[in-house]
Amino acid sequence: MSVEDKIRRLGELQRSAESAKAAEAKRQHAKGKLTARERIHMLLDESSFTELDAFVVHRTPGLESRRPEGDAVITGFGTIDGRRVFVFSQDFTVFGGSLGEVVAEKIVKLVDLALKMGAPIIGINDSGGARIQEGVVALGGYAEIFWRNTQASGVIPQLSVIAGPCAGGAVYSPAITDFTFMVEDISYMFITGPEVIRAVTGEEVTFEQLGGAATHNQKSGVAHFEAPDEATAYEQVRALLSFIPPNNLEDPPYYPSGDPPDRACEGIEGILPDSPSRPYDVMDVIRAVVDDGELLEVQAGWAQNIVVGFARLAGYAVGVIGNQPKVLAGTLDINASTKAARFVRFCDAFNIPLLTFVDVPGFLPGTNQEYGGIIRHGAKLLYAYAEATVPKLTVILRKAYGGAYDVMCSKHIRADFNYAWPTAEIAVMGPEAAVRVLHRRRIAEADDPEALTRQLIEEYRAEFADPYHAAARGYVDSVIEPCDTRRVLVHSLEMARGKREPTPPRKHGNIPL
Repeated sequence: MSVEDKIRRLGELQRSAESAKAAEAKRQHAKGKLTARERIHMLLDESSFTELDAFVVHRTPGLESRRPEGDAVITGFGTIDGRRVFVFSQDFTVFGGSLGEVVAEKIVKLVDLALKMGAPIIGINDSGGARIQEGVVALGGYAEIFWRNTQASGVIPQLSVIAGPCAGGAVYSPAITDFTFMVEDISYMFITGPEVIRAVTGEEVTFEQLGGAATHNQKSGVAHFEAPDEATAYEQVRALLSFIPPNNLEDPPYYPSGDPPDRACEGIEGILPDSPSRPYDVMDVIRAVVDDGELLEVQAGWAQNIVVGFARLAGYAVGVIGNQPKVLAGTLDINASTKAARFVRFCDAFNIPLLTFVDVPGFLPGTNQEYGGIIRHGAKLLYAYAEATVPKLTVILRKAYGGAYDVMCSKHIRADFNYAWPTAEIAVMGPEAAVRVLHRRRIAEADDPEALTRQLIEEYRAEFADPYHAAARGYVDSVIEPCDTRRVLVHSLEMARGKREPTPPRKHGNIPL
């Protein structure tokens, strides 16, 4: 066969494959879903995708009469904003996107390549699960993927888009990766489906209630981003990658900002209410400080008493953590501790400095929290901050009470620069609780207990609950005017960007999971 004939044959094969997929694509579109290939082209820069293993075919017993080229996943590489990424997209139109030996081999090969090249990997999941006809071989394929996800963790960024069903053992790959994106009405994740639950427990639950985008973004905390449609989800992926380096040996991308680094934060002091017991939105403080007032919030719908996300200071990426006083008074509970700890560890793994805004009255009290292990979960956040070696900047806005003061990136767990506003209250406990402990008998014997209590609270607040006692001991580097917050943080970040902190030789620590 001549060269021309071979080229012609390749064209015929490609046209035949496209024709065969047209009908399947219509069915996919009817479900409100894009095809595997459409998803890749929507995610990546135009014409940047190079496909790998396009001609491999499955070896599944009993399915020899249908052997579509590429099997049930499309793999390859391309660019996002000119930066290299590797991507796989499961193809639900081929055997329901089921994972067999060949599909697993293609994904494993891609992860290995991404590790070798030091580039992020993005998985678009849309699969009915393991290919039943292959039995344990399919299960082995999943395990090979899980092992590689684990080896790649903290080395290259791993992102998972759930663009269809993801059930059973398949959910563990997204769970190991760094960030999970879900789309309303088409994304589902669960270990056991509604039918199994109904049979075993008698509980009636829909796919959406059990494992939909809202469930995992608001109740379980499994997902990190929720999108109304696929196009928005891929825009979220692109936005997230703009803050993240390609691997753990490189720094995050720098984007020049038109926002002056020495800009005064006009009006920021008015965000905090006069009464220390009244709530406010910490997002207003964050937006007043960071470049152009922009924060890419992560897990916005879950554990809303703490805010985490990515922003920039003078063009440099930072991971932002802030207690949210308008939800549960900004206390730390089980979910907030877990949410913030995982975010801190991701930033530390990928050389992203940490910026923490503190207004925390303590840990959420109650038997539910104690029985649920708040001690263990709170220790996760303490461990994550103490372990982190990236530049750590902290601003105490208002309350910093008890052990929560220590946990929220205090100087004692090696924050590099700690600042406080004049409104900061740093104490073992809040004035109200302290007065009732210290002066219980005096209050009980007073003619007007309420008046005496108010008087003692003000005296305690004036004498103890201010930032100057901590500053006198060097626990706070400076008490700053709120309007100077951005300028001070930008200068501190510039000083800390070259930070190098040696760690003890060890295999790994034992975080209290």
